[in-house]
Amino acid sequence: MKQFEEKLGYTFKDKQLLLNALTHSSYANENRAEGIPSNERLEFLGDSVLGFVTAKHLYSVTPSLPEGKMTRVRAELVCEHSLYGVAQELNLGEALRMGRGEEKNGGRARTSILADAVEAVIAAIFLDGGIEPAERFIETMVLSPESIKAHHATDYKTELQELVQRKADQVLKYRDAGESGPDHDKVFLSEVSLNGEIIGAGSGRTKKEAEQAAACEALERLGK
Repeated sequence: MKQFEEKLGYTFKDKQLLLNALTHSSYANENRAEGIPSNERLEFLGDSVLGFVTAKHLYSVTPSLPEGKMTRVRAELVCEHSLYGVAQELNLGEALRMGRGEEKNGGRARTSILADAVEAVIAAIFLDGGIEPAERFIETMVLSPESIKAHHATDYKTELQELVQRKADQVLKYRDAGESGPDHDKVFLSEVSLNGEIIGAGSGRTKKEAEQAAACEALERLGK
């Protein structure tokens, strides 16, 4: 735990919060009698903290960037593929508490599990120390100047289109998969399919942001 805190650059006052953030649902299910909670609720909170901090940061450091472009860059910075990279840098997979079955099936290296755990860790830092240490962690691990500069030129939808067009007769389609939340704070869902098979899904504050997130996940699944 201490070594992992050193990698995070943050020392928890409440160690149980960090332990909760590192507990996958498979472990919680296998230890249900002990009442051990999974990190899913923390993941939910961490997603919102990450989105807020990223939006605030982009607003401050990219004054010439229009709203539409900021939306796309934010989607790219916080997508599953990006968070998976953060998890790898932290060796987060090694720190997770995971059920035996999930571990046997390669869960410690699974993109979705690791990305979700990053969001859970962000929430744990926020609950333990407030917004300032959470913001420092996000800015260090997710929002480096190099990362933002790289994402300025990245368009996951275009990248995905170029990838699938390497073969003839490929049909790529995006579909609105619903929405949630009140009118002033809606979250849109999008799915992207290749030849009728869903290869990616994502969410965002706009439909375009959701499509970018879906394309980002599709690229990860296709091994890009």
